[in-house]
Amino acid sequence: MRLINLKKANVARADTIRHINRQIVLNYVREKEPISRAEISHETALQRSTVSLIVEELKARGLIDEIEGESTGGRPPLLLRLRAGGPIAIGVDLGTAETSVATGDLVGRILKRESFPTRPNVDATFKQIHECVQNFLRSEPGIEAIGISLPGLVDPETGEAIFVPYFKWRDWPVAAKLHAATGRTVLVDNDANAAAFAELWLVRPEILDARDFIFVLVEEGLGTGIVFDGQIYHGISGAAGEFGHMTIAKDAPVACAAGSHECWEAFASERSALARYARMSNGTKPPAMTFDQLIDRALQRESIAQKALVETAHYLGLGISNLLKGLSPEAIIVGGRITRAWPIIANELNETVSHSSICRGLQSARVIPSTLGANTRLLGALSLVLAGKFTSALTG
Repeated sequence: MRLINLKKANVARADTIRHINRQIVLNYVREKEPISRAEISHETALQRSTVSLIVEELKARGLIDEIEGESTGGRPPLLLRLRAGGPIAIGVDLGTAETSVATGDLVGRILKRESFPTRPNVDATFKQIHECVQNFLRSEPGIEAIGISLPGLVDPETGEAIFVPYFKWRDWPVAAKLHAATGRTVLVDNDANAAAFAELWLVRPEILDARDFIFVLVEEGLGTGIVFDGQIYHGISGAAGEFGHMTIAKDAPVACAAGSHECWEAFASERSALARYARMSNGTKPPAMTFDQLIDRALQRESIAQKALVETAHYLGLGISNLLKGLSPEAIIVGGRITRAWPIIANELNETVSHSSICRGLQSARVIPSTLGANTRLLGALSLVLAGKFTSALTG
């Protein structure tokens, strides 16, 4: 039972039921396409005439298409699916090294993409983002909104980047500035939250029925996105999920973004794995390498590279164990380039997590790799817009 928040409660209007039914029908199409009107009517207990009215409205809004299914001897059935192909959103993935801007369609496919190095000057970076977005808007007039994913603390209510540690940017009203420049709705969130949105809205079969899960994004830093009851949990001012800075141990291989050697991020990030590899190289300074190159060496069975990744997986598992003890989600999804090394790290990671479950007397939650690949954050930025298409945007 939920306590009603009177500060945000909306009084029910005469058309509230119609709006809710519209959302239900659209989400049935999203999750179970291709699906017939009759199947939706059967599963929702809505009258077929009601379903047909809603379907026609969703078709008129350009959200769904009707196609012919396979015939079983008679007239081919008409089936519903999301309308794909045309761009409806722009996603901006502002990374510490590179920023990507892309257009996406209703099913979350990336259509066109441009990338450029992220500059440490906030105004210079905004100028590049604005120019790229404007180019897409000129060529794609159907763009409705813009989603931005960035590596820092974000107030999702205002779209203000409160603090981006890597660049030391503070109080950056990026949503307001881009809205003023483009006239489009702009949604902004932390990169880990946005990635969790992508997992939620792009419908992974493994977590389709999971209402509570945590997304752990492992990169130069480490962040988490928390999903409770099918919604991102932001906390006050969007500050929830900063588990990358919880204390794990002492004397980490690297410092976290805030300078501490005790944080989870300092033990389980890409940077920590690279530092371990350097330490294990018998005093011989190895050539500078990227995390992808470290994984390549491990996949080629180089023992030092494998040991560095396995040790990193151990500390990643310790942090995940703490999340399980405190929040008890149904699943943990790990994202980032580290998923390429899953055959190497999975045993250590799962053993560490399973060992901690003994203390709780409960079965360990599933720990699974993300399948979104290198586009995790970019898909997350697009998903900030897509989520609105399937929820609040349908109430108007």
